[in-house]
Amino acid sequence: EEDEAALEELLGPSPLAPGPGAQRVAIVHPAVKWGPQKSPLTTAELQIAEAAALVDTLQNWTVLDKIIIPTKNPNKKFVFGKGNFQLLTEKIKKLPRVTAVFLNVERISSLTKKELEGAWGMQVFDRYTVVLHIFRCNARTKEAKLQVALAEIPLLRSNLKNEVSQRDQQRGGSRYIMGSGETFLETQNRVLKERELKIRNALEKLRRKRALLRTRRRKCEFPMVSVMGYTNCGKTTLIKALTGEAGLQPRDQLFATLDITAHAGYLPSHMAVIYVDTIGFLTGLPHNLVESFSATLEEVAYSDLIVHVRDITHPETTLQKATVLSVLRNLNLPSHLLDSMVEVHNKVDLMERYKPTEENAFAISALHGHGLEELKQEIERKILTATGKKILTVNINLEGPQLSWLYKEATVQEVEVMPEDGTARVKVIIGSSAFGRYKNLFPNSKVFMS
Repeated sequence: EEDEAALEELLGPSPLAPGPGAQRVAIVHPAVKWGPQKSPLTTAELQIAEAAALVDTLQNWTVLDKIIIPTKNPNKKFVFGKGNFQLLTEKIKKLPRVTAVFLNVERISSLTKKELEGAWGMQVFDRYTVVLHIFRCNARTKEAKLQVALAEIPLLRSNLKNEVSQRDQQRGGSRYIMGSGETFLETQNRVLKERELKIRNALEKLRRKRALLRTRRRKCEFPMVSVMGYTNCGKTTLIKALTGEAGLQPRDQLFATLDITAHAGYLPSHMAVIYVDTIGFLTGLPHNLVESFSATLEEVAYSDLIVHVRDITHPETTLQKATVLSVLRNLNLPSHLLDSMVEVHNKVDLMERYKPTEENAFAISALHGHGLEELKQEIERKILTATGKKILTVNINLEGPQLSWLYKEATVQEVEVMPEDGTARVKVIIGSSAFGRYKNLFPNSKVFMS
């Protein structure tokens, strides 16, 4: 009960949440014309369209205007040059009932945020705060909520520095608290450190619990397939199509899935597998935001296969692929998982006669079921290789212990009884070590490869 109460305290209302009210947002995109910060795989128009999609994901948030302004260096204090900043300020002030500006950069410093809010007279959000707020709204489980709370810590720290520098400027009151010998900054930093430690400990407990569940699942020998991809590429729709799970309701929005969810399905040989739906990725998703969700993504390292889903109709599909692969490489996954990954080109129903240019990519429509049988066969082939399982047909004597042994140690698919001689042909899926034991125990049994 004490643990529960402590957990509830950590999951209380966030001090950083913009509040439940409506926001009328002007999106400002700093377009870098040249240099290392310019991405060759996208355009300013596509980047601002994605920023608008992020805002549209939030209830009661509306995009009022999309403004692209060129800049040489988006890292300077006012982000833009003097002339462009003045033009932008005039444009924002003329917008009817605008309540916030979304500056489409990964992260702005607390000093820049303060200066911009002072100049424009309203809240300024960056990608970090907008994505974090979407996470906050979509977090359903305790684990997802704790991971959001952990991702908030760096923001609380930078806000604290800002607050302290303001106090110092105003020179108000003593630097020390009630003669404790501890400054306001030290006290608040200590409180934040303690909060971070509590969150990490709570996440560690949940991680251990999940490791226990994973061990149990391993004992049942269900192969695990992690379905990954850029946010809104159709992962949940694909899992629904592969499993036939009617209760799955895919949502056409960014970051609809924040928690790992597992769904059972069957491959062509009737082998049971578990498909795992994971959090989607996003270009320019700040590193420590991904870090906070490492507990969720850790599950991927234990899968037998990764299926990478791409929305092939998206104009930035190449950049999206690069983003997903970059995040996967940073997760330090076993190399065999990255090497055996299956690439799926989704939403081909929206394109004329689509043929993948990449070798070994599967063109599918998760919504209409096109190409799913070929994909299932490929998943089965890769799963059999990854797990060392074999699909065999064995001849057994029905009077002996073979059939009950196979039911216990392998997955029996079909039993064809031959009543005239008291034997049966049994189709099984069996692991390498179990097959070795079978051959030792029953050396005279005939085995046929399926």
